[in-house]
Amino acid sequence: MLVSEIMLQQTPVVRVLPVWEEWLRRWPEPAGLAREPAGEAVRSWGRLGYPRRALRLHAAAAAIVNNHGGDVPASHAELLELPGVGNYTAAAVAAFAFGRRETVVDTNIRRVHARLLSGTALPAQALTAAEMRLAAQVLPDDVGASVRWNAAVMELGALVCTARAPKCGECPVRSSCAWLAAGEPPPTYTPKGQSWHGTDRQVRGAVMAVLRMAEAPVEPELFQRAPADLGFAPEGIGIPLAALHRLNSAPEQLERALAGLLSDGLAELHLGGFRLPA
Repeated sequence: MLVSEIMLQQTPVVRVLPVWEEWLRRWPEPAGLAREPAGEAVRSWGRLGYPRRALRLHAAAAAIVNNHGGDVPASHAELLELPGVGNYTAAAVAAFAFGRRETVVDTNIRRVHARLLSGTALPAQALTAAEMRLAAQVLPDDVGASVRWNAAVMELGALVCTARAPKCGECPVRSSCAWLAAGEPPPTYTPKGQSWHGTDRQVRGAVMAVLRMAEAPVEPELFQRAPADLGFAPEGIGIPLAALHRLNSAPEQLERALAGLLSDGLAELHLGGFRLPA
């Protein structure tokens, strides 16, 4: 549950599922992951994006082994102490994995609450204290009912009360929906997706693809010049290197990407080259 919740942060289920399945086949227990170098967690993260999450999962596995005897803690407070675990993740794991009464508020739940209870098309652009208070107020007192409530509202938002095309005709609570009663007023802002092409994030991702495939430290020149220009083709990394060079990124953008990966702990220098962390 902890692995899936962290993988699903800002990443859709369809992309997470195969990586999650392979991750649990390889590391079914936190101790197995904790024994591996951090770089192996990053390598196995694949192209899910935001690979610092892999480092946090590795650090969380080590903390679970060192502080909890290898078992994922059940309480919100103990989960919150793990690296990379915030309020939502701690609440979700405590509720869904351990059956605790917790106020779980994700994007889908926020949207259902906004429409059903507040009469607005979309929730605020950032989670507010008022939203958390509202979620806590409507959460059933019974522990078992609270877990089912969280799961049900989350599913309602994911499958019916969607952001772009809500299926109001299929909604089981449409007769109580404040947004429908108000005449479906439009949102007060237009959600904007994150750009990708041409960004530093895209270059970082291309560099990470090279490092994941590399069996030895990658010389800096390989990032800056195509292998053919250097007179040889490195084994294993030719395809991701070619993809990196097709971006035609400016030298300073590549330098920022490499420096950022080093500062984030996603790469390290070894024998004059770049590699995943040991």
